[in-house]
Amino acid sequence: MDFIMIIKAIILGLVEGLTEFAPVSSTGHMIIVDEMWLHSEDFLSKSTANTFKVVIQLGSVLAAAIVFKDRFFEMLGLKRKASQDTVNGRRLKLTHIIVGLVPAGILGVLFEDYIDEYLFSTETVLIGLVIGALFMIVADLFGDKRQKIDTVDQITYKQAFSIGLIQCFSLWPGFSRSGSTISGGVLLGLSHRAASDFTFIMAVPIMAGASLISLVKNWQYFTPDALPFFIAGFISAFVFALISIRFFLKLINKIKLIPFAIYRIILAGVIYLLYF
Repeated sequence: MDFIMIIKAIILGLVEGLTEFAPVSSTGHMIIVDEMWLHSEDFLSKSTANTFKVVIQLGSVLAAAIVFKDRFFEMLGLKRKASQDTVNGRRLKLTHIIVGLVPAGILGVLFEDYIDEYLFSTETVLIGLVIGALFMIVADLFGDKRQKIDTVDQITYKQAFSIGLIQCFSLWPGFSRSGSTISGGVLLGLSHRAASDFTFIMAVPIMAGASLISLVKNWQYFTPDALPFFIAGFISAFVFALISIRFFLKLINKIKLIPFAIYRIILAGVIYLLYF
């Protein structure tokens, strides 16, 4: 494992960390950085390269878990929530997260093989980037502003389930989990920050579960030669995701979704020009 490969692992981890939770599609960025530039499959087998992508995604998930660690401790009953932070005695519960995860979780299990076989292509990612961007623009322009929900503690079970239904769009590669769920929350009357908080908290268990299952299935690819590559990518993704999430949460209520939507359309154009 030479120095150049470690640098490539760090770059891929950086891209994953910066884009996994922003509504810009980490898949679209990986197409540009990996498939068009770094070509990880040139120095790793396809299976090892795919396992590496799961490893760096787990680094991003760990970052989100740390950012929201107090929330998770509260929901698990391991930490008492300060009374002044509650909204009319309400608080986000673990059951809200479960309700939000059910729709995409069921569809993901039922159609996992179909999605992997037929939907993971550059063409489908381009479609997801553009359609997802249009959905984000619609959310910003027509979001329900009558009853603005400022914190996740105000989310109802009906809203959690509705956001979960909208999350099903993210099963289409390039649409973006964050893009779909934040937009869905805004359309339902949540502030951009509240929708983002709920999106990131909800993403941790489903992404961690899927990543861990995939790693168990592909444990044989953790060879001595590949391990330094995996470790470098994991650390890079973790560090840059930590920075990205904290920065995004401070920014989202100010700039909202349309700037990210415009960026996605530009990204789709760049991929099209480079790939076709």
